[in-house]
Amino acid sequence: MKARVALVLAMALNACTPSTGGHVTRALPIADSTLPPVKVFAQGRHAGPIRANNDLALDFIELSFKLESGRDLPVFTRFEGPVTVTVVGKQPPSLQHDLTRLLKRLRTEARIDISQINAPRANITINAVPRKEIRKMLPQAACFVAPNVSTLDEYRKARKSSKTNWSQLRKRTQLAIFLPNDVSPQEVRDCLHEELAQSLGPLNDLYRLPDSVFNDDNVHTVLTGFDMLMLRAYYSPKLHNGMSRGQVAATLPHILREINPRGENAAANFATRTPIQWKRAVESALGPASSRPERLKGANEALRIAKAMGWQDQRRAFAHYAMGRVIQRENPKEAHKHYSAAKKFYTATPGTRLHQAYVATQLSAFAVSQGQGADALRLIAPHVETAKMNENAALLSTLLLLRAEALDLENRPSEAQAVRMDSLGWARYGFGSDWAVRAKLREIASLNPLKG
Repeated sequence: MKARVALVLAMALNACTPSTGGHVTRALPIADSTLPPVKVFAQGRHAGPIRANNDLALDFIELSFKLESGRDLPVFTRFEGPVTVTVVGKQPPSLQHDLTRLLKRLRTEARIDISQINAPRANITINAVPRKEIRKMLPQAACFVAPNVSTLDEYRKARKSSKTNWSQLRKRTQLAIFLPNDVSPQEVRDCLHEELAQSLGPLNDLYRLPDSVFNDDNVHTVLTGFDMLMLRAYYSPKLHNGMSRGQVAATLPHILREINPRGENAAANFATRTPIQWKRAVESALGPASSRPERLKGANEALRIAKAMGWQDQRRAFAHYAMGRVIQRENPKEAHKHYSAAKKFYTATPGTRLHQAYVATQLSAFAVSQGQGADALRLIAPHVETAKMNENAALLSTLLLLRAEALDLENRPSEAQAVRMDSLGWARYGFGSDWAVRAKLREIASLNPLKG
């Protein structure tokens, strides 16, 4: 099984802490509500990879020949020939829209022959099931994919056998994805993107990647240009099932030269690998099952390792961000220092504009809590478009709600109300139910000292 772990990331602000043509939107009718209609993205903008082909080749090998546990995979595996996808179970209303868009991108950007069929089984069977059913199987997973099965009953029977062991796989013919059908539309979509990508291609995640869903930081949740390039390489006619690591490594330069010519002359960076101890520390700091002491210990350890490794990239930034998240309730001023440090390292790392937008929610929330409306508006301004381009409705609505509070602080109530209303359709996609949207409204409003 390959699971998307539900790290506690940037979407949840703690109340105690003091357009271009790239995004066409339309309303989606999801349930009865007194709130504005749900907004969904009809088009995004996904930049290509920012690294040299030498770096991309190393990324491909490490993504494709290891599991997240660190176990090596002996051979290369993928689907051969056309790939079919079907959906079973009680589908949430947003799923078909997002699946149609994703399949179109996979065909046009990754050049994969993939299509949806109306049948109880396919090469990839997407099971829409209640979240509690997923948690019974994997308590910390938001969703997961398993080989050689099509249904949850089949997975239950085979889960401890070699049948569902990825390291025993020699080719891909049948896989099942298990998505929650009772969460927000964005969480469903995020699971869809990551699990379908890993059904088709790489099974590992690398924290060193700043621009990929193949990264457990969960910052990117929609397949990026980098991800589509990896999948396009995966389905190159030059590769086939059963190839060894050495055979794939010898073939990759020819593939990348063909599909990414601009990466040929770029200077390689050769980023260091991420120690398993750092990954475990981050999981302790931000994982849903961790206690308060475990979170603090994990955050301290992640930051210690990042400094010892001499990292100046997004991993150092993420360690500061994690520390800020852990301590912000008890010590918002110290958390603010860590968020500021995260911003510094992210700003110096190419491909991290979305990461910077997450940090901006924390920095602007602090500014609002201090009554600094103008500072909050300045912090928010560069990132609204980034959230739209990356199709992140939860982040977008959070930024807009913070902007509304900042406008209220600046005595611009009519503008504030217009921005607040604009945020609600995005919040319904990003956070789901009416109660969750209203809770987010109250949470961010409570930051404003004029309303305290």
